[in-house]
Amino acid sequence: MANLIAVDVAILPPADVSAQAIACNLELPAGGFRGLRLDADHLPHLTLTQQFIREDRLDRALAAIDRAVAGQPPIRVVVTGGARGDHSVWLAIERTLPLVSLHEQLMEALIDLEERNGTLAAFIDEARDKDVAWVSGFRDNSSFDRFLPHITLGHAAEPPVIEPFVFEATAVAACHLGRFCTCQRVLKSWTLIDTTAG
Repeated sequence: MANLIAVDVAILPPADVSAQAIACNLELPAGGFRGLRLDADHLPHLTLTQQFIREDRLDRALAAIDRAVAGQPPIRVVVTGGARGDHSVWLAIERTLPLVSLHEQLMEALIDLEERNGTLAAFIDEARDKDVAWVSGFRDNSSFDRFLPHITLGHAAEPPVIEPFVFEATAVAACHLGRFCTCQRVLKSWTLIDTTAG
């Protein structure tokens, strides 16, 4: 069996939004980090898909993403504020039709290349069993009707206070995942372009 790679296809926000996410991460209580840092090597991102891909099929997966994002214009992303789950805090993002549609297109594009039997070895660095379980269960637990768009900031008891804002998403990337399912190594990136403009 070929080696597997834990892959996240994500929107990478513009530089100012990434800087805001990194600043929020640094302001979280020190005890709450549990090792989840955002920086130039651990990219703030809005996950669209996650899956294990066989290394010998990675080129096929990237070509499938090519086709899924072809002709996709920039997406208006609405950040509604800070939010939290059981342990993580994030920038909450409105489930708009263009965002959900791109998520669904990518899920469909990669379904035949997705593997469910990933291990810790599929990640870039010292991952956790929870990371393996999260990627393995993404299709069942976090996609389609359960898709919850967000940008993870870290771990804390309370979410940071974030004033709502809007940004234009123009960058999508396939990233090799690391510990805490952080986007680390960019495998390939795409620019969303409005082909109807001027």
